[in-house]
Amino acid sequence: MNISIINSIVSYLRGDGAVILPEIELVLFGLGILIIDFWIEQKEKYINAGLALAGTLFSAFTLWRLRAAVVARGEFSGFHDSVVVDPFFLFFSILFLAATALVILLSVKFLDIEREQEGEYYALLLFACVGMMLMASGIDLIVLFLGLETMALSFYVLTGFLRREKRSNEAALKYVLLGAFSSGILAYGFSILYGLSGATNLGNITSALARRENLVHVVALSRLPGAQGQQMHDLLARQLPIALNFDPLTLQLLPILAFVLVAVGLFFKIAAVPFHQWAPDVYEGAPTPVTAYVSVASKTASFALLLRLFISVFTPAQKTSQEQWMYLIAGVAVASLTWGNLAALTQTNVKRLLAYSSISHVGYILLGLVAWNKTAFTGIAFYLLSYVFMTAGAFAVIIVLRQKGLIGEELEDLNGLYQRSPAAAVLLLIFMLSLAGIPPTAGFMGKYFIFLSLIETHHPVLAVFAVLYIVPALYYYFRIVVHAWLKQPGEAPRPIMTSAQIVALTVAVFVTLAAGLYPEPFTRLAQYAFGQ
Repeated sequence: MNISIINSIVSYLRGDGAVILPEIELVLFGLGILIIDFWIEQKEKYINAGLALAGTLFSAFTLWRLRAAVVARGEFSGFHDSVVVDPFFLFFSILFLAATALVILLSVKFLDIEREQEGEYYALLLFACVGMMLMASGIDLIVLFLGLETMALSFYVLTGFLRREKRSNEAALKYVLLGAFSSGILAYGFSILYGLSGATNLGNITSALARRENLVHVVALSRLPGAQGQQMHDLLARQLPIALNFDPLTLQLLPILAFVLVAVGLFFKIAAVPFHQWAPDVYEGAPTPVTAYVSVASKTASFALLLRLFISVFTPAQKTSQEQWMYLIAGVAVASLTWGNLAALTQTNVKRLLAYSSISHVGYILLGLVAWNKTAFTGIAFYLLSYVFMTAGAFAVIIVLRQKGLIGEELEDLNGLYQRSPAAAVLLLIFMLSLAGIPPTAGFMGKYFIFLSLIETHHPVLAVFAVLYIVPALYYYFRIVVHAWLKQPGEAPRPIMTSAQIVALTVAVFVTLAAGLYPEPFTRLAQYAFGQ
């Protein structure tokens, strides 16, 4: 009996189980943390962080083995073509695991100070990562939505994890309400796609929408005067007479509505204007490591879902309307750049400032969607990679400033940081330079690829907008630098970095500088994500 169970498990892991093995490992480690947390004493709670970190390492190793399988036999799918392992999934999953590992390292001391060192925290980080990986690997609407909600539910709890802080509870409530609203809109868009195609698989939806697009074209031709119109009319009368009762505009309306609803639902998730209202309050109220995680991982995962849908469904099936929806995305991108940069100018709380600046970064990435060529895809992947590490690094410095009796989130709390901790001040300067897009940093290279793609696709006005908005970004990022380097220190104590924080900051600053000074391997990695 026992042998048959083992054989069944082995057989499963060699079949469909191999496709989701990285996610299975994270779930097992998360469940193990929840169980072990009951057995260990309060002073040994750091073991939970070690187990969570080990889970990310095991999952990363499994991804490396899956990469070898993809190289050997190409992409492969499982669970009746609902989940796929391809370069796109591998690239984004590594980013999710890297972000999760960085947040785990940054959370240990922070939770000790807040007296919230609980195993549930680390388990939720792993469960959120599972949801994000499903968002990158799913090629079925149901899998994509389940992954999104797994991530979102974990973030709702993590945002309100500081139970004794009112602003943390308020941020969680606002996040839940607006997050549920956006999920409802997205689900409605998915339901229309299902109704139009009778399928949840992205490939089948694409084929159905393409057939519908051809039908629209034929119906439009049948309305033309002359012999050609009459010929098409007679053809439809013989083969599909019901189509003669529909107007071409009516036939196009539902696919357009599906696109708008899906886009709006995802714009909520990435905090694009005008669907950004939740971001500043959630960033400010959530525990700072959770703020970092929501900022880098949630945004990256939502972009992965958006890219998966746009590449596989909307672009090939809606070629005739692609220009129209590109205008919509361009408008949202410019609005995000404008509001994100202008609102950040007046902020005095560093977390709110970074929240508004993250909205402007969304605008840059959306401009890559407008360009929609190989350079743009490389730029989007490179930008997201650099964004993960430079933003996590910036929040890491804020976390280092958190001491007993000092929150360290206001600009005044940074006063004289160079005199109190030269290393922290130098690291903060590097991350601010990268966020502003100054060479030789990863942020500069990400913006360079976006600008280049806009020029290649003849969008000079958008390129000029993108370049001009670097100016206000320089102002508010260097407000942080001025407080850290030029202001006189107050009574704040000297920040002390733990070993875990040093490791996280070292990794973040290494990638931030290496991707700017020697971008070739990172560029190849970004190109690999899209099969280039």
